[in-house]
Amino acid sequence: MDISLKRITDDNQIRELALVANEVWHEFFPCILSDEQIDYMVEKFQSYDAMKKQMEDGYEYFFIMAGEKICGYMGIHEETDDNKMFLSKLYLLKENRGKGYAGKTLKKLFDMTKERGLNMVWLTVNKYNEHTIKVYEHMGFAKARTQVADIGNGFVMDDYIMEKTF
Repeated sequence: MDISLKRITDDNQIRELALVANEVWHEFFPCILSDEQIDYMVEKFQSYDAMKKQMEDGYEYFFIMAGEKICGYMGIHEETDDNKMFLSKLYLLKENRGKGYAGKTLKKLFDMTKERGLNMVWLTVNKYNEHTIKVYEHMGFAKARTQVADIGNGFVMDDYIMEKTF
């Protein structure tokens, strides 16, 4: 099945997005992060208030749709000064993984990036998220460097920065 991207534009959609984010994070990340860090990161970065503020600051969020069904979501931020697109979030609900939706979403992102006249997509990915790293590498991303970011409350994000240039 093909997928489409549905831009999130209103409060009700942001509230639904926060519910999807909470579900995805709590089903996917326990193998990598502690429950405490997941709860903290969801509240800090993926809650209604956090994502509403991000959207006010220029981030764009999209539901990843298969027909009328929400399969996951993507968040991006255009960095026109650097001619880059930041892929902030790309998450699929558990039952939608392994169906090629991530690759199809990335192809749509690549097209969107080129249409906007940008020449690179970059992202951060947890160093221990091996499957996701392999997906990004398969889609043409390369590890550019590592980054350890203090996110508060005694937690850090230990990530690779990956880039794909057009």
